[in-house]
Amino acid sequence: MPDITAIMRKLLFLGLGLLSLVSCKENTSEKASEADLAAHYESFGAKLEKEGFKNPKEMEELYSGLKKGDTVEVKFQAPVNSVCKMKGCWMVLDLPGEEDPRVTFKDYGFFVPKDIEGREVIVSGKAFLKETSVEDQKHFAKDGGSSEEEIAAITEVSTQPAFIADGVLLKK
Repeated sequence: MPDITAIMRKLLFLGLGLLSLVSCKENTSEKASEADLAAHYESFGAKLEKEGFKNPKEMEELYSGLKKGDTVEVKFQAPVNSVCKMKGCWMVLDLPGEEDPRVTFKDYGFFVPKDIEGREVIVSGKAFLKETSVEDQKHFAKDGGSSEEEIAAITEVSTQPAFIADGVLLKK
């Protein structure tokens, strides 16, 4: 009759050997996904996945349902309408409705290129409604390259969709 201790010892070593082989294997699908992401998108700020985002129509519906004081964590895709020409410190994204959201970047921790109008982005962060002063609207208009006449026409406080992004994927 075989020694039970010897059999248990062999099974233990076999199990440890298999465990070490499995744990040493590289996660190639994760590396392939990261390589695919890098090949098609430039990344700014926090690391994002390119899946699980709302489209512009869904995002417009989300904004239309918000009330002052509401904040929603969301990820969405939209084309860039305009961008800060000074530093790339904000961008306006194109949604189907009348008001397009101004996107700023969490803690000014990153900026985007200044020449990305018309390109697709995926942003992740917080969507909300923001009351914007006349002074701030004029500042944004100047940074966006608006004419003196357009800037002078800004005379009232406005409530607009806003977004603070913690990460941005810019389609190449």
